[in-house]
Amino acid sequence: MNIYEQLGMRLRFLRSQKHLSQEDVALDAGINKNYYSDLERGRRNPTLKCLEKIATSFNITLSELLKGIQDFE
Repeated sequence: MNIYEQLGMRLRFLRSQKHLSQEDVALDAGINKNYYSDLERGRRNPTLKCLEKIATSFNITLSELLKGIQDFE
């Protein structure tokens, strides 16, 4: 599993814990819903600023957002 897929799984996990839809997270973070969906599928390479916006929408730190994600490749 690559790093983008790991990030996607982490985003999906955090979102489901908060009982939010992809649209809820995208709107709160100020990003496109389709882009967020692609992030959860591991299809995009997000910027640090984008990750910061998502972490803020989850009300967590950036380090908490990336917890457990490792580059195995």
